[in-house]
Amino acid sequence: MAQGPQFVEHARDGDVHVVRIANAPVNTLRTEVRAGLMAGLKAAAGAKAVVIIGSGRNFSAGAEMTEFGKPRVAPSLTDVFDAIEASPVPVVAAIHGNALGGGLELALACHARVAAPGAQVGLPEVKRGFVPGAGGTQRLPRMIGLEALKIIVGGEPVTAEQAVKMGFVDAVVTGDLEKAAVDWARANAGKSFTLARNRQDKIGGYDATAFDAAVKPLLARARGQESPKGCVEAVRAAFTLPFEEGMKVERDQFQRLVAGEQSQALRHIFFGEREAQRVTDLPADTKPLTVNKLVVIGGGTMGGGIAMSAANFGLPVTIVETSEEALQKGLERCAQNWQRSVTSGRMSQAEVDKRKSLLTGSTDFEGTVGQADLVIEAVFENMAVKKEVFARLDKAARPGVVLASNTSTLDIDEIASATARPELVIGMHFFSPANVMRLLENVRGTKTGYPAIATATEIGKRIGKLPVLVGNCDGFVGNRMTGKRGPQVEKLLLEGCLPADIDRVMEAYGMAMGPLATGDLAGLDIGMAVRKARGTVAPIADAVCAQGRFGQKTGKGWYNYDENRKRIPAPEVEAIILDVAEKMQVRRRTIDDQEILERLLLPMVNEGARILEEGVAARAIDIDVIFCNGFGWPAFRGGPMFWADRMGLKAVRDKLAHYAEATGDRNMEPCALIEKLAAEGGSFAKGK
Repeated sequence: MAQGPQFVEHARDGDVHVVRIANAPVNTLRTEVRAGLMAGLKAAAGAKAVVIIGSGRNFSAGAEMTEFGKPRVAPSLTDVFDAIEASPVPVVAAIHGNALGGGLELALACHARVAAPGAQVGLPEVKRGFVPGAGGTQRLPRMIGLEALKIIVGGEPVTAEQAVKMGFVDAVVTGDLEKAAVDWARANAGKSFTLARNRQDKIGGYDATAFDAAVKPLLARARGQESPKGCVEAVRAAFTLPFEEGMKVERDQFQRLVAGEQSQALRHIFFGEREAQRVTDLPADTKPLTVNKLVVIGGGTMGGGIAMSAANFGLPVTIVETSEEALQKGLERCAQNWQRSVTSGRMSQAEVDKRKSLLTGSTDFEGTVGQADLVIEAVFENMAVKKEVFARLDKAARPGVVLASNTSTLDIDEIASATARPELVIGMHFFSPANVMRLLENVRGTKTGYPAIATATEIGKRIGKLPVLVGNCDGFVGNRMTGKRGPQVEKLLLEGCLPADIDRVMEAYGMAMGPLATGDLAGLDIGMAVRKARGTVAPIADAVCAQGRFGQKTGKGWYNYDENRKRIPAPEVEAIILDVAEKMQVRRRTIDDQEILERLLLPMVNEGARILEEGVAARAIDIDVIFCNGFGWPAFRGGPMFWADRMGLKAVRDKLAHYAEATGDRNMEPCALIEKLAAEGGSFAKGK
């Protein structure tokens, strides 16, 4: 094993000893770093103070999660923190960039903390399915009281400036951070510091009622996730138990949760999001094309959201519309969306003004497109319309400029056929609302070249999206898979379920909304139009639409809606379901929750396996990342392919075969890849 000092540098600045964490890019606290910190503290003998700082752009992003589940190698973080707290001279953490998780816990164990302006500090472990495991739940409450719950249970970081106000960062210092921290440490070396573990002023007089009241809104957002509850109990221990006993509660919660399925799922998605952005076959020397000016064709909901995303991240963008009226309507919608952020306090007026200055509009199609470095089309989802637009784009855009379509289902190859540059045509499928949703499905056509792929990937990252490259087919990955769920929804309704039964099961699984409530939100007429175009029928859904029940926009769909859009079970829909079932001579029965869940998820898994067979998705993790970031799949469930792997592909195969026979749905017949992996004892995670 490499020696600790290789990952930690230390030097003497006069009478202050400086210890630098040098584990780029994010300075995780891997074994060698922990050993190096211990060595650095020993080397500080004779100094008046010690400053711990991170090299590069961050203090520390925390524990090295790839070490989880492996035998622990000394020194542990607790050993390091004990050594810091036992130091005869003050140890000062100098924070810049991010101090997250174990990185903040390291800082909390120090005698004092200073930070650069805008530094971010937080304990996001709850988002990885476990609790802070090195004293964060015990030290932070002792410093700031009940306010610690928001940081630990909510998992969101705060700025250094906020941390100073809350009381767990001592000062924000300007200029060169290391020099400023050394000067601060030297000036305060003679001061008496009270370690966080010894603080009592913020945890005295524990009030269970006040504690539970602070917890209630935080747990209300948990929707079945276990780690927020574990965080609550660990923080409660800080208020009710001595420090060492509280540390034992924290450690027990950490070990229980980190070994659980939810934490494994969350870490699966965390690492998967990094992997999914890597294009497996992209040559190493491929460079993205330079983009300094983006043009978006269409200022509707999607076009406006795409334009906002660009301006939000500093990329100048112009919306092109067919009329001045439509253009002004689109620009005004963007301005109103931004202004709501000012009203809610999430953004300053100065920041909104800056973003608005980057967004312009035009009705001059040829002139504006001719100045673009990248064009994203976001017009009506109709092939004839899109081909007409792309033919115009091809003539107006400069040679070498990428032309992208924000289509959610249409054939990229057919769109590209309207141009003389098919190698520069790519799908960029943003998810609605585009200025909020993180997922970006980049769709490769048969002739799409690597420069276009590299450009779409780079721009996606640049404007805060999570780009995942997929192949060209009807519905791509996400919409294609969810489309296979529809027939089973119909069959479940025919055989014995009501809409509330289906939505209840999926929401208990962790979905924000069940499929029928989601349909009401999107508009049932949209699904009806798709079925009509494809020549398919859904007897119950069609009968509901025939009654003018199109969802929330008409006040009635699968559910009835009150003036606050609260959904209410609809006796009229139950009557429709019973009538259709009777006419189709279907004998209804009671269907248990497990069957509902399996019949909704298994057809998506089966289609996901076909997508892998066809190469539409390069890896199973790509599918899971798409669902967790674009389709409301709870990250603590890990995505559909992770769910299937946890069930075991032999069981998946057998259940699919059972439901295919029981329901007559041929889409439920296990595909070749599932048959193969089940026979071999394989999994999606290990590859096809």
